[in-house]
Amino acid sequence: MAPCLAPPRPLPIIPRILLWIAERSLGKELAANRILAWYPKAFIGSGPMETLVAHDDREVPKRLLRLLRMYTSFLVSCPFCIDMNSKEFEGESITAEEILAIRGLEGFDSVLSFSEAERVALAYARCISRTPLSFDAQTISALKSQFSDRAIVIIASTCSQVNF
Repeated sequence: MAPCLAPPRPLPIIPRILLWIAERSLGKELAANRILAWYPKAFIGSGPMETLVAHDDREVPKRLLRLLRMYTSFLVSCPFCIDMNSKEFEGESITAEEILAIRGLEGFDSVLSFSEAERVALAYARCISRTPLSFDAQTISALKSQFSDRAIVIIASTCSQVNF
């Protein structure tokens, strides 16, 4: 699917430099970021947000954060997010069966390799990605039984960043 907007030509100097750095480190063109260059404040603001969101933490492991980012990307149907957040998923020991569940093609209950904490966090990601927001008491209770308040903030901010 082609975006409805093309990036501005030429890109303003600051976005051009920042894009060059980001694209060089990722090894690919970042179409959504290029389009944000139409409004440099949004472009520049999205960079620190992406950089500062957790990618690994002692309470929320890298694998879980990757699962959350991938699942939220599919929930919000963002092709750019799906592509960016699914890159190198094999490095986090995410299986093909888990990918099917994340894509909504398989039920989470049938995938035995998800831990209980991962199942709870993914259920929370589904809640935080709905419009209007809706959190059932069972999901919140399960979340609090598996994670500290700090970890819940990391999980919520990770999902929120992808929703952005």
